[in-house]
Amino acid sequence: MGNYIRFDWAMKRLLRNKANYSVLEGLLTTLLNENIKIKNLLESESNQEEEFDKYNRVDMLAENSRGELVLIEVQNNNEYAYFQRMLFGTSKLVTEYINRGDGYEKVRKVYSINIVYFSLGHGKDIVYHGKTEFRGIHENDILELAPFQKQTFNVDTVSQLYPEYYILKVNDFNKVATTPLEEWIYYLNTGNISDDAKAPGLDAVRKRLKVDNMSSSEKGAYYRHLDNIVILRDNIFTERAEGRAEGRVEGRAEGLVEGIEKGREKAIDDIVKKMKELGFSDEQIAQATEISCGS
Repeated sequence: MGNYIRFDWAMKRLLRNKANYSVLEGLLTTLLNENIKIKNLLESESNQEEEFDKYNRVDMLAENSRGELVLIEVQNNNEYAYFQRMLFGTSKLVTEYINRGDGYEKVRKVYSINIVYFSLGHGKDIVYHGKTEFRGIHENDILELAPFQKQTFNVDTVSQLYPEYYILKVNDFNKVATTPLEEWIYYLNTGNISDDAKAPGLDAVRKRLKVDNMSSSEKGAYYRHLDNIVILRDNIFTERAEGRAEGRVEGRAEGLVEGIEKGREKAIDDIVKKMKELGFSDEQIAQATEISCGS
């Protein structure tokens, strides 16, 4: 095993170089289970050079040999609305990459690949795939394309026309890699590759993404990036812990105040009841307790 440059850093600094496309192609080929060749890279948010962006998020938009768009995002920051962000990203691509006046048949297929280094939702798996299907509410059947549509659009199912989403929860992987996809997940999580890993693209990582091949200045920037990741995760953990602690304290305080208030109300009710039994008038009770009461 060797020490290789983390994928999130490589996405921003190295994988935009055409000579390194084989790394991305290997990941996409393994994930999508088909041979992917990147045709070219398109405009991306990754060009931002703000300090926070260096360790927060990286987007890359590629186009494969079939003209389909592939949006790859690496996210380190814990973003609670990340599911909505995924939807926004694909919707934006669909509308941006169709010329005004074109028919809807020109809408291009989009894959959204999301590599998240934080806990997103609740689930037991490490890789999730989402696609669109239309299912009958009475017959529970899946709506299919007509033969003419299959021939015209060169697809077999309705879901192939819609964006597809992949979520890789790399931090949740904690076992020995036994499949090509698990070998990739292990590298994405740790920055290391086992000696016997043979997944497409990992050999290119071994050759092109060694930490030892970086200059001293590049290493300095890279190690600061790693430090920022640790700080970011610590901050997220601290915020969660403080939030839980604050919630417990506030809950106890509110409970105490509520208990005192309820005790006070019960004591007054008992006094009012006793004064009525002793024959005091409502006016006398009101003057004594400073509350009004009915007869």
